[in-house]
Formats: sequence, structure tokens, C-alpha cells
Amino acid sequence: MNTMLTINHVSRRSGVAASALRYYEERGLIASQRAASGHRRYHRAALRRIAFIVFAQRVGLSLEEIGRELAKLPEDRVPSRQDWSKLSAGWMERIDRRIAELERLKDGLTGCIGCGCLSLNRCKLVNPHDSAANAGPGPRYWLGDEKAP
Repeated sequence: MNTMLTINHVSRRSGVAASALRYYEERGLIASQRAASGHRRYHRAALRRIAFIVFAQRVGLSLEEIGRELAKLPEDRVPSRQDWSKLSAGWMERIDRRIAELERLKDGLTGCIGCGCLSLNRCKLVNPHDSAANAGPGPRYWLGDEKAP
């Protein structure tokens, strides 16, 4: 079986647009070889790297972070299950933080929209006189900061 795949095959198999594959290659996240015709050909192992990229983006990693993570994989062989496990083990804390953030958002939206009163005393969207600016940038109350009295 030929282990080299066309960009169209990789695109169909991975669910990632060919333009994104070319971009990933430009960024050094995946690699291809050129056929005599000049067309890109990918090793089948690129499908795992692409799946990793897609998953990592869903977890919230930037392409720069993904590149740093992929650089930890061996270059002299196809990564093993153990290689992939080591790579993803460090993400648990990040995933837990993301889950907690989404739960806070869900609870806040359910409480606020659910009651319909938009209570100025407990609403996490209210920020009179921009008092939250003293705590730093971003939606401080959504991030868990306490409101000033």
C-alpha cells in the first residue's frame, strides 16, 4: 500500500480544508514531499499530526503552542502511543480550568437570563463607573473577581 497521500485525500480523511493543510505546512506543523508533478504528498502519519492540531485547537491552544508541542515529538520515527500520551498529559490542568470557566459562564447566564430581572446587585455584567478596571483587563466579574462594595 502506498503510504503517500494526496492533499485531497488528506483533506477528506482529516476533515481539514486543503487551504488549512497548506497553512499548517507553511507554519511547520506538518510536512509534505513534492511528487514529480509538483503536487504535495503526505505520509500517512501526517493524519495523526493533523488530528492532534484539530484537537489541540479545540482545547484552546494557539498554533504557536501547538508547534511547540509538536516539536517535542521524535523526528526520527513515527510517534508512539507513549509519545502522544506524554504530550497530552500536561493538558489536564488546562482542560480543567476551561471546564470550570465554561461552568461559571453557564451558571451566570442561566441565573441572569433565567430570572430576567438583571439584578444590579448580583449581575456579573453590571460594572458601574468601570470599577472592575482596577482589577485588570477583561470581564473581571466573569473571571471570578469579587465586586467592589
